[in-house]
Amino acid sequence: MNKQFIGVVGLGVMGRNLALNMESRGFSVAGFDLSEEKRGEAQDLFAGKNMRVAASLSDLVDGLDSPKRIMMMVPAGKPVDEVISSLTGLLKPGDILIDGGNSFFKDTVRRHREMEEKGILYIGTGVSGGEEGALLGPSIMPGGSPKAWEHVKPVLQAIAAKAEDGEPCCQWIGTGGAGHFVKMVHNGIEYGDMQMICEAYLLMERALGLSADEMHGIFKSWNQGELNSYLIEITSHIMANRDPETGKPMIAVILDTAGQKGTGKWTSQIALDVGAPAPTIAEAVFARTVSALKEQRVAASSMLEGPGPIEFTGDKAEMVELIRRALYASKICSYAQGFQLMRFSSDEFGFDLAFGEIASIWREGCIIRAQFLSKIKQAFQRNAALENLLLDEYFSAAIHENQAAWRTVVARAAEWGIPVPAFSSALAYYDSYRTARLPANLLQAQRDFFGAHTYERVDRERGQFFHTHWETVGD
Repeated sequence: MNKQFIGVVGLGVMGRNLALNMESRGFSVAGFDLSEEKRGEAQDLFAGKNMRVAASLSDLVDGLDSPKRIMMMVPAGKPVDEVISSLTGLLKPGDILIDGGNSFFKDTVRRHREMEEKGILYIGTGVSGGEEGALLGPSIMPGGSPKAWEHVKPVLQAIAAKAEDGEPCCQWIGTGGAGHFVKMVHNGIEYGDMQMICEAYLLMERALGLSADEMHGIFKSWNQGELNSYLIEITSHIMANRDPETGKPMIAVILDTAGQKGTGKWTSQIALDVGAPAPTIAEAVFARTVSALKEQRVAASSMLEGPGPIEFTGDKAEMVELIRRALYASKICSYAQGFQLMRFSSDEFGFDLAFGEIASIWREGCIIRAQFLSKIKQAFQRNAALENLLLDEYFSAAIHENQAAWRTVVARAAEWGIPVPAFSSALAYYDSYRTARLPANLLQAQRDFFGAHTYERVDRERGQFFHTHWETVGD
């Protein structure tokens, strides 16, 4: 029996699409799934190709070239550990395990360490692009054992999306859990992107009274300019779709409760852990949790007062342009937060991340792919030590050009009673970051008053701490 180059464990849509992608690029593939139904579906899809469906994990491993290369496409958490446990007894030192799911990066760090003790090379790789990306070319973010990279680089770069310059959207990210960490931040930025687009939609629908068809045209036109991105593109398509049952726009029949799988929450938690401000990403997570309180919101809508009915009398086209500008400025701040989080965490966890390269591999294939990412790549090419995207000449100029519109939109939204937490938090982040003196001096005085937490002084060198015996005076 001819041996296969790589094995794929987990033949759900993502797993089998990646397997088909690999075969289409000239790599022979063996697949396995615990589900007999999924094995049967894969058998039909793999027929006539240089692929086979294994009857068991041992059958899969026995049929692979050495070193064995196995990519796991199973749900994050316990299922990954269960597959690893089943495979480790079948593998030898030098064999390679790849986790292509959305695992939490600290779990990947643990698994990498455990596999190293057994001599097995371990890779945790982020894969972004959804079902279509898996089949046609996703963005891939591998990290883990550097020794494994030379063995899997040919196949991972072959199946990855290609940017306009021909570069594969797959490069080595770093050791340990670096690959899954970067994928986690990608997803956090994705949360922010999606929420900001939703806020633009809400403003146009509720304040301007625009129809889905009108918004289809607006999002389509936005996709021709600096907001060009996959998410803007699919939003234009969503607005154009009709429900076959009612004939209404699809967007009008979908319940306003959003789900989440945890990566945005992880991003926010890690930002808090390492002290990196990422309020827009966190607000996007909270926006989803608030949306889930549907019954409470419906009840509250009849009890809690807000501004009266909106009667917009201005130029709608002009307001749409203001919203577009606000969206772009907010987007810059959201990405600035994501990249600053990666910089803080790169030091914290020893990842040694190359930020320009990360922007480069996100240019195609992934959910946040956008024209905008080339500008981020260029920013880090200009200054590899850039602390914040807002300090780059292109992005600071873009904010300067758009901030008046941004402030107008946030102010009008507040007047209208329309929630725009991502727009608002991005603006507050920008204003906080550009403010030389924040009210944290009072906050630190309060902490010292009730807890003797000490403070630094403006007239002493940093790193010296003082305590005052506060008196209750002025009563």
